[in-house]
Order: sequence, then structure tokens, then C-alpha cells
Amino acid sequence: MHEAPDQPSARAEPGIAELLAARPWLSVAPDVGLMLDEVPLARLAHEHGTPLWVYSDAVLTARYRALEAALAGAALSARIHFALKANDTLALLRRLVALGSGADVVSIGEYEAARRAGFAPQAIVFSGVGKTEAELSTALVRGVGQINVESAEELATITAIAARLGLRAPIALRVNPDVDAGTHAKITTGKAENKFGIPSDRIEPLYAEAATSPSLRLIGLAVHIGSQILALEPYRRAYGRLADLVRRLLARGLPVERIDLGGGLGIPYGTEPAPPPAAFAAAVHEAFGAFRLPLIVEPGRWLVGPAGLLLSRVVLQKEGAARRFVVLDAGMNDLLRPALYDAWHGIVPVDAARLHAPVSPADVVGPVCETGDTFARERALPQFAPNDLVAVLDVGAYGSVMSSNYNLRPRAAAVVVEGGTARLVRRRQTILELFSHDMA
Repeated sequence: MHEAPDQPSARAEPGIAELLAARPWLSVAPDVGLMLDEVPLARLAHEHGTPLWVYSDAVLTARYRALEAALAGAALSARIHFALKANDTLALLRRLVALGSGADVVSIGEYEAARRAGFAPQAIVFSGVGKTEAELSTALVRGVGQINVESAEELATITAIAARLGLRAPIALRVNPDVDAGTHAKITTGKAENKFGIPSDRIEPLYAEAATSPSLRLIGLAVHIGSQILALEPYRRAYGRLADLVRRLLARGLPVERIDLGGGLGIPYGTEPAPPPAAFAAAVHEAFGAFRLPLIVEPGRWLVGPAGLLLSRVVLQKEGAARRFVVLDAGMNDLLRPALYDAWHGIVPVDAARLHAPVSPADVVGPVCETGDTFARERALPQFAPNDLVAVLDVGAYGSVMSSNYNLRPRAAAVVVEGGTARLVRRRQTILELFSHDMA
């Protein structure tokens, strides 16, 4: 298994000051402590309670525009489709609609969220390796811009459904290029042993067959090799193989309307280097610029990851036999990534005095009855008292979407900071709502 690329080595682990310096949307005032876009986090905790997801509209907007500008600067006709699996908060999705984004969805639930947020049907790409007949039928009837086909078996299913409905299904064949993205083994998707996509050597005959079906509208090819990719070389190899396939299809006179390049561009969770959008756009242009075809890119984490933090309150500090434990009111039911991937997230105090206090090693843990409910081990942090606040950084992607009710813990509320104010965009789940689906 690969080491998680979002986990700095012990000697490279950044301190609190380094983390804040790398995130200019976070600032400190002596009287109110840590702020996000000039809004005091302590005030948000007082008004909305904790745990609390806090999102920056300004950060999301700036990152979208930076990626959009990089693609345009590379002379690419490329549209951004936000991957809803990263974050399905409707308020953020509506902002992305306003910015001009399309959507990439992997379930009918995400399709419904996209439609409720205002994405037009033709702006939605439906991906995913296990789309059911019911999901496919619903998407075709209600409208969808593209269905990424993961296998010959799924292609046969879509063809039959479209024929039964009297519709033409807009499809792209997803290529598995057998490229190691160099990311965590649990989030790589482009290797031969992964469940995703169609092997490259099976694409051409399947594509030619699909082109003859009156129930299919053949759009092109798609690829996605993984998530949290911090080097461009895997993209170059995958895109090179995809470009070769496109050339062969065009040489046979087969239609290719556009190319779907997937997402996966990584972010720094500490202060490690990550490819800037201009470098990614240059790699795309190198592979596909000569085709002059429309392109789709499907970022999720890169757009929204740095825009979110999890605000949590210290329940107590416990001096164990071997180490110090800082116990939070947020747990793995709120933020699963550290338990699932050994993912590294910056953790910083909110109180101004704590931000500059001496530090010593501590394990930051949650209240869930699992040893795996651990956010950080031997992290250099100050001493804490009950009710102190901490911010867990860069949780805008794969944070709230992975939340659960494990240990019967209600899901946290969420606010969006915009223009110097914060508004509640998802209320806290109540204890009574935990039992609303039980029939007994």
C-alpha cells in the first residue's frame, strides 16, 4: 500500500505558524483569536455550537477562477465539472453553478443534489462503477449530459434501457489506462487491478460497436486515475495513452465529440508542494491541444478542500501513562479520513494565546469508542483546557460527505463565510431525527 501522500513525514511536519502562513485566508487577532476571512471562529462556535463545518466562499471562488484561468491560458476549450463526491453541501453547489461549473455525480442521490442546486441536466456527467438500472433510467428520463460507461456489461445494460425508453443515451467509454497515480492504494482508480473502467485494449472494438447502435449517442472517452495526485507524471502517462486511443478512433472515422479527463489534482495538507493549476493545464495541452476538441475536467478536492475547516471543542485533556491526549467533541463519525486513510490534517488552536504558547507532543482524539478515532499522533500542540477550541484544516473535501451517525452521534451543522458574515447552510441534526426512520 502506498503511503498517504497527504501525510507529511515526521521531520517535515509543519508547525502551527507554518500552517497558518501557507493559508492566507486564516488570520489571528489578539482579542478574538483565529479568524477565517476575518470572521472570528470563536464567535461561530458560540452561535452555532460544535462540531461545526465552516466553509469559505472566497476560497472556493478564487480556486475555481484560478483553475478556469489556467485552462483558458493554455488555449484549452475545457469545462470544469465539480465532483459532488467531494462535498454535497447545496450552498456550495449553488455557488459553483453561479461560477459556471458543471457537475460530476456518482449516484442518483448526487444527481438529485445537482439538480436541486441548479445544475442543468446537460451539465451533469454520471460516473460510477455500479450504476443501477433504476438510476440509469431516472437519469435518462430526466436528462443527463453524459454517462461514463465502466464496462461492456454496463454498456449492454444502458443500450437496452435506452431502447426500451425510446431515447438515445449520451455515453463516453471510461478507459482504464493501467497507470499508477502514486497516491494512496484506497484512492487509486486507474490501475489494471482496480474495479474502474475498461482495459485500453478493449476500447476500440467496443467503441466501434457502440457507434452502430441507434440507442446510443457516442460522445467520446473518459479517464480518471485517482485522487490526491501530487505529481504530473501519472497524468502525462495516462493522458498520453488516452490521446493515442483518440487518434486511432478518429483515424477509423469514429465520432469523438469531447474528452473527459477526470480529476484527482491534489492539495497540500501540510506545506508540501503540489502542482499549480497552470502546470496541470500545460500537461493537458501537451496531450490534447492538437485535437482542438472540447474537454471536461472533474476536480473536487482541489476546489473545495482548502475552503473548509472543522471547528471542534476540547472536552478534556487527559494525561495517560505514555502520552497526553486531547479529547475533542468531534469524532471519526464527523471526519473519517484520518481513521480510513491515516490522512494528515493540520490542527491549530483558536485562542490567540494558545497559538503562541509552548508546544509538546499530544494525541488528538475523538469521543467515539474506537482506538482508530484519532486525528493526530504526537502532534506538537500547546496545553489545552476544557472548552478550548481547535480548527482542523483542509476538510472541505471528503469531510462532511463521509460523516455518519456511528455511536448515535448527530451530524454537525455547517456555515458558509461570505463577505464578512457567516450563514447557517445546514442545521445540526437532532437526537430525535436519529430515530426518524425506525418503524418500531
